[in-house]
Amino acid sequence: MAGLFPHLYDTAMQPLEKMRFEKIRSGLVRKAEGRVLEIGFGTGVNFRYYRNVERVDAIEPNPAMSRQAIKRIKKAQIPIATYQTTAENLPFADNSFDTVVATLVFCTIPNPEQALREIQRVSKPGAKILMFEHVIMDQKIFGKTQVALTPLWKKLCDGCHLDRDTLWLVANSGLKVDKVTSYYKGLFLTIESRCIQ
Repeated sequence: MAGLFPHLYDTAMQPLEKMRFEKIRSGLVRKAEGRVLEIGFGTGVNFRYYRNVERVDAIEPNPAMSRQAIKRIKKAQIPIATYQTTAENLPFADNSFDTVVATLVFCTIPNPEQALREIQRVSKPGAKILMFEHVIMDQKIFGKTQVALTPLWKKLCDGCHLDRDTLWLVANSGLKVDKVTSYYKGLFLTIESRCIQ
């Protein structure tokens, strides 16, 4: 099943994208400016939303997902360079980026703390960090269900952790959280923060 995940991703996500995610993604991604780093570009869903940016350097560790993005890269309105690498080991110099974008990806990163350290290393002081993620819910019943389902879910969905508290990770990473917007009763969040190194 995990091997099929990259091929099924767009089809599985389409109902959510059409209902709400397209609006959330476009609103968030269009806040990007300057030189942009996208973490875990997957099938390239965000690429069409970039507007007033110089270029996007986009990383994705899964080559099967990257192949699904080729058409979207060609249609993008801005230059996009892609790299097969992980968020924990970014191949960029310190202080390189004005904006970092991560959407529905921090759930799959094996070491999110290290990824956040790397993001801060490659970001310029004051850089925007724009995230759209699903997180563990505050409601006890739902939260416990997420914890219980995570081991199986990780196997089915490319390492996705249903029970990750990404907001807590960001807030404790040294980034300054400016704005958090909740969707679907707190299951999904947009997190807008800044690098204050």
